[in-house]
Amino acid sequence: MTKPILILGGASLDTIIHLPALPTPEPQTIWPRESYRALGSTGAGKSLNLAALGQTVVFHTLLGEDPEGQQIQVALGHPGIRLLTEQTDAPTEQHVNLMSADGKRISLFIQPPPEPEQVDWNQAQQALAECAVAVVNILGYTRSALPWLKASGTPIWTDLHDYDGHNSYHEPFIDAARAIFLSSDNLPDYRTTMEGLIARGKEFVVCTHGSEGATLLNKEGRWLEQPVMPVSGVVDTNGAGDAFFSGFLHRYLQGAELADCLRAGAICGALCVTSRELASPELSRERLA
Repeated sequence: MTKPILILGGASLDTIIHLPALPTPEPQTIWPRESYRALGSTGAGKSLNLAALGQTVVFHTLLGEDPEGQQIQVALGHPGIRLLTEQTDAPTEQHVNLMSADGKRISLFIQPPPEPEQVDWNQAQQALAECAVAVVNILGYTRSALPWLKASGTPIWTDLHDYDGHNSYHEPFIDAARAIFLSSDNLPDYRTTMEGLIARGKEFVVCTHGSEGATLLNKEGRWLEQPVMPVSGVVDTNGAGDAFFSGFLHRYLQGAELADCLRAGAICGALCVTSRELASPELSRERLA
């Protein structure tokens, strides 16, 4: 049994709207194919996928004292997830995600993540002593945890998402992390960015390319490529990147080679897009094996 994984930040209640194509700038009336509300955000996605794979997760997030916060707590009621919630005066984070038939997305943060002046990290600090790794998501409030996380010596992993290679907002997370994940959405020259991150002392960097697979560079200068796993049909691409991250981390903690970790990530990402859920109901340790 592996040690627990500490995850900091990222739970929202989202409205998902499926459209034939993303809207163009001119005024128009659009008839969605379907819409629904669902659990969202990067910490929730990682927590649910890792728990489905049999990992124990300690997940810290901020929630408002509102119905949305209560719904999130219910949705995260997995026996493998220990939820550390801190109530804020601000409303719970909410997004509207416009999804096109080809899997593209526009996310509207109709209620941004809370950023209180002070965060009570006491429970998370106590939990860290038992954890194998700390996953720090790039929410503003998690930056205040980076000093004590670095001081602990626990490996820190972070997911920069659509980082452009220059945004100073990401710098504290980059500095603290041992392993970095990001997407090539805003990186036409992603290999140069990956090389720059490795030069800053990272163990490895993984860059995902949506339907084009993923690329890894490790500190020894070895490049690995992972094609996307084929699926019979795409239902919802929300959370695919977090599912990929989770499959990779799961196999890494089992001592697998990096190529096998990449393959596990691709399987989890593929399963994710075949359902509405952040973690596919079909995902399990046995299915991944």
